[in-house]
Amino acid sequence: MAALVWLLIPVAGAVVAAAWSAWATRRHHQQGGVGDDEGVRGYEAFRAAMERAPADG
Repeated sequence: MAALVWLLIPVAGAVVAAAWSAWATRRHHQQGGVGDDEGVRGYEAFRAAMERAPADG
């Protein structure tokens, strides 16, 4: 019986890890959040600004 209790610990940990992983990787569609297309546009603008030559010389 004690062996079953020790086996239950990693099984419970795997279930908790799977549930957390599913929750952490879900798509967020909340009001006020940044959408994928808006984030990509912002990143492209940042990259373009970093590729330009400095204005001060």
